Amino acid sequence: MFKKLREDVEVVFEQDPAARSSIEVILTYSGLHAIWAHRVAHALFNRKLLFLARSISQISRFFTGIEIHPGAKIGRKFFIDHGMGVVIGETCEIGDNVTIYQGVTLGGTGKEKGKRHPTIKDNVLIATGAKVLGSITIGENSKIGGGSVVLKEVPPNSTVVGIPGRVVIQDGKRINKDLNHCDLPDPVADRLREMQNELDELKKELEEIKGERIKFNEHSNL
Repeated sequence: MFKKLREDVEVVFEQDPAARSSIEVILTYSGLHAIWAHRVAHALFNRKLLFLARSISQISRFFTGIEIHPGAKIGRKFFIDHGMGVVIGETCEIGDNVTIYQGVTLGGTGKEKGKRHPTIKDNVLIATGAKVLGSITIGENSKIGGGSVVLKEVPPNSTVVGIPGRVVIQDGKRINKDLNHCDLPDPVADRLREMQNELDELKKELEEIKGERIKFNEHSNL
């Protein structure tokens, strides 16, 4: 248990350059508090003490702004950075070395039974405001861009952006946890630019046709 607690503190220093001392991290990091509360709630949940587990979860939500269902399975070195508004559903499974930012939702898509929340594999980063919904799997070493809505499976070593989320990088160079939230490919904007170029070409062709028609009419009048 103490080894896990130490790991939870160490990962804060690995991921957050603003962390200056252990006492500061232990006393002031709400993401860390939410993870520790979840570990207690999850242990009670596994022992079928459901009401007590859910009570701890809700108390943690009140103080941290982070809602983690006690049934969620979370691996080692999980890091929540600026976690206000984070929601993690009951059947969610999170691997090791996963980082998520504020406003992230790992939720379901309706009232389906059974496994209804995402599975997040090892070394995944999910950026600010992203929504990962349904019983889907996010592959190892993948990154989900800020504000994305992911509804389909994501293969390993991928970068996903957009609404709905689209894979824009896969099996490229080695992926590190250094995602620049402001410098991501935008497939929607790319498609809009292509459509604008097509419209410009059509306008040009119409102008040429109009010019030829005017010349033809002038020639006919002569």
